[in-house]
Amino acid sequence: MEKQVRRIEALLTIMIFLSLINLNAQVQLPSFISDNMVLQQKFEAPIWGWAKPETKISISNSWDNIVYQTSADANGNWFVKIQTPSAGGPYTLTINDSTLKNILIGEVWICSGQSNMQWALNQSDNAEEEVKKANYPKIRMFYAARDNARMPNKDVYGKWDECTPEVASTFSAIAYYFGRELLNELNVPIGLLHFSWGGSPAQAWTNPKALEKTLEGQYYLEKFKEKIKSTPPGELPRNYRDPGANYYGMIKPLIPFGIKGAIWYQGENNVFEHEMYRNVFETLVNNWRDEWSQGDFPFYYVQLAPYNYSKPIVGAALREAQRECLDIKNTGMVVTLDIGNPEDIHPKNKLDVGKRLALLALAKTYGKDNLVYSGPLYKSMKVEENKIRLNFEHTGTGLFAKVKNLLILQLPEKIKIFILQKL
Repeated sequence: MEKQVRRIEALLTIMIFLSLINLNAQVQLPSFISDNMVLQQKFEAPIWGWAKPETKISISNSWDNIVYQTSADANGNWFVKIQTPSAGGPYTLTINDSTLKNILIGEVWICSGQSNMQWALNQSDNAEEEVKKANYPKIRMFYAARDNARMPNKDVYGKWDECTPEVASTFSAIAYYFGRELLNELNVPIGLLHFSWGGSPAQAWTNPKALEKTLEGQYYLEKFKEKIKSTPPGELPRNYRDPGANYYGMIKPLIPFGIKGAIWYQGENNVFEHEMYRNVFETLVNNWRDEWSQGDFPFYYVQLAPYNYSKPIVGAALREAQRECLDIKNTGMVVTLDIGNPEDIHPKNKLDVGKRLALLALAKTYGKDNLVYSGPLYKSMKVEENKIRLNFEHTGTGLFAKVKNLLILQLPEKIKIFILQKL
């Protein structure tokens, strides 16, 4: 009898153990809700995942010990918002029987765009020296694998890592320098979500449903429809340049993870249709803000660096379209005319770009005073007899121009020679 009771007890123990394993296995999380992540401070941070329908979900944390409970719906989806404290950590977050470790609370930014945002630290100026210094445990980096899709992906592939020389070396140089400046100035943990893809146009990062509402978006969607019609059935691969491809593949799965704002470097693949860029970019910004439902969060972007495109003036025209985007609420623009290379579409000086983005954030988002955070911007003009007086904002200590390197770009050769002779 005693042996039989022991067998039953052992069997029950095994059954309970297996049921716990099974319960644990039922609960799945997105890749960016994991060990080492940064959650936005003083925020109702969205936490979500998937499980079998009606599975009970219990979430607790080590910063306030509040228990949040919910259940998976009929489709297996579950979602809660948890209140985060002021910056600090490391903490733990327990979801049923799984515990996520080494979590920090701080400031979270998404870093997106095309190749100049993707450009790695180890490819940039002073790479060897800068990589060696990149040891910042309070900076956490998530590098999303590139993906594109015709329908929204459920998740992206990637993981959070502490900033070490090894991790930072292949991470976005601009994002790294941006995060380092914020860490040094704010002294709070920084989370960097890197979602970029070289050669991608702005419309590829935008929900096609948002594009449908604008003439510019309709133009790109019509081009895509014509592409489908002219391609034999079954032979049309997914393409990262298609409208919505990177949005569906990379951005949609991240929404609505808690962020402070976004930094953006893109535009090279829109220069030949520059007349549409201002409205396409505004559609992208509004689309992200609408879907994140976190208000008009900061969206700071980099104006294109000078480059000798195959067609004259197109780079300057795209830069003008980007300047016009400053009318979009809560945006800011970094100028790179003085640190570009007209012979290289990927200028290697990423340090100053990251710093300038950080200056925008520090001044406009974090309220740091007495910062020169923008280059000169045209304000107004006045005709005075035979003169025109121009007024600028953000003049700092005064205006000057590095004419030899910049202002003669893309001008006809005879005019270039004339200007150089006068210098």
